[in-house]
Amino acid sequence: MKIYIKKVKNTKDEVKEWLWVDFIDNDGKRQRKTLKLLNTKANMKLAKNKIIPALLHKLENNKFIEKLVPTLDEYMVISFKMNEGTRSLNTQNDYRISYNKHISPILGHKRLNEIKVSDVKLWQSNLSKKVSPRRVQNVRATFSTIIKDALADELIEKNPLALVKTVKAEKVKITPFNMDEMTLILENSDGQDRNFFALAFLSGLRSGEMIGLKWSDINFTKLEIDISRSRKMGVDGKTKTLSSNRTIDILDSLVPYLKSQFQITGDLNSYVFLNKFNEPIYDIKRIRENGWKKTLKACEIDYRTIYQTRHSFATMMLEGGEDILWLSNMLGHTDSSMTLSKYTHYIKKEEKKRGQFLNQKLSSLNIEVTPSEKLVA
Repeated sequence: MKIYIKKVKNTKDEVKEWLWVDFIDNDGKRQRKTLKLLNTKANMKLAKNKIIPALLHKLENNKFIEKLVPTLDEYMVISFKMNEGTRSLNTQNDYRISYNKHISPILGHKRLNEIKVSDVKLWQSNLSKKVSPRRVQNVRATFSTIIKDALADELIEKNPLALVKTVKAEKVKITPFNMDEMTLILENSDGQDRNFFALAFLSGLRSGEMIGLKWSDINFTKLEIDISRSRKMGVDGKTKTLSSNRTIDILDSLVPYLKSQFQITGDLNSYVFLNKFNEPIYDIKRIRENGWKKTLKACEIDYRTIYQTRHSFATMMLEGGEDILWLSNMLGHTDSSMTLSKYTHYIKKEEKKRGQFLNQKLSSLNIEVTPSEKLVA
């Protein structure tokens, strides 16, 4: 049995190389079958180490089936490779962690066409007992991508995941800190922790954007910060969306904290925030566990995630009457409608009579109106 490469031209006149096998079946007939894998080093290794041995085993036991279907674990490698160009490194890492921890141990050994709806229901039911509904949804997203790729490759005829309803997750509640709580937190922290918390409260940056920040991104002359990366699980990746790549203003109230941090790490020409070994912060979890929780406890403030500092910034700015377009840029939202949908009830409502500018224009018309009995009533 040998593997060979076949070039195929698609409808866009693109020529791609696919892996095929050539062998003699149990009836003495020559068979040429596509493995439905592109010619890459990873796929060639998969074919030689996994698919070909499985095919030989079936031939020896007279159980050859025409369609060679890989296991979920085998196809996961292919699916991840196909999607790595459209995913950020952080997303790819999140998906890989989700798969290895929550999917592979239960369903990874099954061939794609052997995964039944009942298997998915049982898997999701057990997963729901261990993690939050929102986490179940995230893990399902990883699973769904792999299954949809398998459908597109015609390895399976239906999507068993689509026939299982996902669990409903409550929307993440916005529970911002008020001004007194923010002040208390800053008063009860010091050094790098205090500077980090101040940046969080006074800029609205996402956690990954803060630990991925470098001194080269900060312009003290123009009082601006360029945001172009996000850091998670030890990897620098792209920001959440294209609109998240932005330049934000440094508020006057934030300047002293940034200058304080420069005294700590500025001479190292590195990331703004470093660990005790002068290395980049691996993940926001380190700050959450080492400083954030302790500070909240010392302040006797109920625990809230660091992400709530972002909501705090947004609500404080809106309650202070700041421009919605400016705030939208600060937060890295696609447009102001996204900001409005999240924080509309925090927008300051001025006590003023609307439309006064029309009175002066229309007063010259001298229109007299005698109220009708119905209107008076």
